[in-house]
Amino acid sequence: MGQATRTTKLQLDLGDRKRGGANTEKRAALDATVEQLTAARAFYIDFFLAHADKFAERVPYYSEKHLEMRERAPSAHELLTWAEAHTVATKDHPSPWEGWNFTERFAQMPFVYRRSAIKDAIGKVRSYLSNRAQWEKSGAKQGEPGLPGARDHPTLYQGTCTLHLERADSTQRFVQLKVYDGKTWTWVNYPVKASRYFEQRYRDASWEHKSPVLVVRAKSAEVHFPQIKEIAAKKVKDSKLDPNLVTVAVDLNVCNLAVITVRAHETVLETVFVTDHGLDQARFRHLKRIAKKQWQSGTPVRGEHSNQQLWRHIDHMNEDAAHQVARRIAEVCARYPGCVLLFERLRKIKAKGGSKSRRMNRKRAHQLRGKINRHGREKAFAQGVVTVEVNAHGTSQYCSRCGAKGERFSYQQGQRVFVKWGKLFYCPYCRYEVNADWNASTNVHHSFYGEYHWQPRLKRSG
Repeated sequence: MGQATRTTKLQLDLGDRKRGGANTEKRAALDATVEQLTAARAFYIDFFLAHADKFAERVPYYSEKHLEMRERAPSAHELLTWAEAHTVATKDHPSPWEGWNFTERFAQMPFVYRRSAIKDAIGKVRSYLSNRAQWEKSGAKQGEPGLPGARDHPTLYQGTCTLHLERADSTQRFVQLKVYDGKTWTWVNYPVKASRYFEQRYRDASWEHKSPVLVVRAKSAEVHFPQIKEIAAKKVKDSKLDPNLVTVAVDLNVCNLAVITVRAHETVLETVFVTDHGLDQARFRHLKRIAKKQWQSGTPVRGEHSNQQLWRHIDHMNEDAAHQVARRIAEVCARYPGCVLLFERLRKIKAKGGSKSRRMNRKRAHQLRGKINRHGREKAFAQGVVTVEVNAHGTSQYCSRCGAKGERFSYQQGQRVFVKWGKLFYCPYCRYEVNADWNASTNVHHSFYGEYHWQPRLKRSG
């Protein structure tokens, strides 16, 4: 059993008012709301840090599992109730603690926003205290945890956000938010850019909705809808005992971003090549421009980030490619229910040699592999597929047919040229020739089952 998570994003239309976008006053209200909630979050962070001993208290409770009385730390709900009792003026508690009167400082703030700020502050302070206790216990002189910051994306609890997608006309669809206009809290309608893809994900009954999050950036604003799904999947140890187990292996590369092979009963059933469609060359050209501009500008100014638009474009290219490849992997896994997804365990790959732009390109290519791995396992797990990382030693060097060590080569002017970056693989023992990436992907299956030279070593006696 496990829990899969995903986020469905709905973009607010902050474009030209004449084309259906929000006006400038509505945009200003979003900024004012974020600032108001940041100030409220900072208030409670200071409050909990001033009373940090409350987190160390122990609460007695009866354990149904052990059938005895035990002690535990106070829950977030108990801390919230305690904080409201001493900072908010009510009939039962008309006089908050001196210097901590939240009602006087943040008049008319809706209670749902106040509780959202308190829950955020509890999580930040609890994490800070835990990290600081571990740092003090280690005795290290460096790496002291810093105080928690107050800035964060506001969580929209029930009663602060209403989504209206029933209108047939896409220009009439909007989301209703309770925002702060500088004086009062009021309901405001914001036009949205809803698509069929969003509606399909949002209305999927198999996913449970959590409280949405308002994300306000310099030139855009979005409402993120977190969704969770309970997944029932077998353990890998149990699946490996099944003689009919299907394994899906993925070999990640540069030009062939992913080579996917499906194996069952020691036979490869399906192969899928996912190419980069020129991504590597396009990224290299952009990085070459960045390296040239950095050379022309000389020593960089500390604290400044140059070529922001180019870097952002490169990041978006990598992220988009990672999601597309991960979707292809998930589609293959969906055709084989109960299969096991296999990746190589790649951790210590470093870009070496070549020009600065080439090193940066190799570094970004390695980062892309990590993104594909992460997104692929998330999308596959949402379908009940478990992911395993196997030993990557020798997957590109050994023959997938006989297990002997071979060589990579390419054809140049009709002649074989044995080079490290060759696109083909040749085994001198069984005379086997095949695509090098396909050979490596097939060897991932052998590594998972412990075949050929991936057999576990016997322990030495004595």
